[in-house]
Amino acid sequence: MKVLLTTGQAAEELGCAVTTFRRLVHAGLLPGLARRGVRVMVPLEVVQALRARQPAPLDRLDANEVAVLRVDTAQPANDPDRSWIGFAATLAPNDLLKALRGWWRCDAASVAAGGVLPVTLSGYVVAVLTGLERWEKNTKGRHAFPDAVLAGYVTDLNHPTKHLTAPAAQDRAVANLLLGTRLTSHSGGAIAYVAAGNAVN
Repeated sequence: MKVLLTTGQAAEELGCAVTTFRRLVHAGLLPGLARRGVRVMVPLEVVQALRARQPAPLDRLDANEVAVLRVDTAQPANDPDRSWIGFAATLAPNDLLKALRGWWRCDAASVAAGGVLPVTLSGYVVAVLTGLERWEKNTKGRHAFPDAVLAGYVTDLNHPTKHLTAPAAQDRAVANLLLGTRLTSHSGGAIAYVAAGNAVN
């Protein structure tokens, strides 16, 4: 018989806040969910797979420091250039790139120097952006990377289902390396910075 956990029990198993876990549910990243009334129930094996996920192997990247884009579940965007902001497993690649690419307060040179921008939702790498060499700055002191490429993304975190979408083989390889891994970061804003080799605190 399949063992099912409430979102609260699943969050407790993972040692995170229930709101953090629910982002993974709302983003459509967890398979086999069931409903009991208003409750969402999660298979125990899915939670165990998340708990066993390995930290991102940042020490294998050719960088001293990597910027991390921390996002929320996709929400409708009040923006003429895109329909969504944030991450959802159901978004098509072009829509997902637009949803992830924005104007951020960041050290643009440091983001570019890292060569890759892992995108995390609730501490898991759900997408990877590359093509960060060129940036623009607006009047509010925020930066954008207009040439950013969606190197890859996941649609299932249980047995990570990866979609490698970059034209360049090197970009696809780095996406394959990072997607589905755990990557803890701390920041007051969307962009955090993590030393290579220190992915998990």
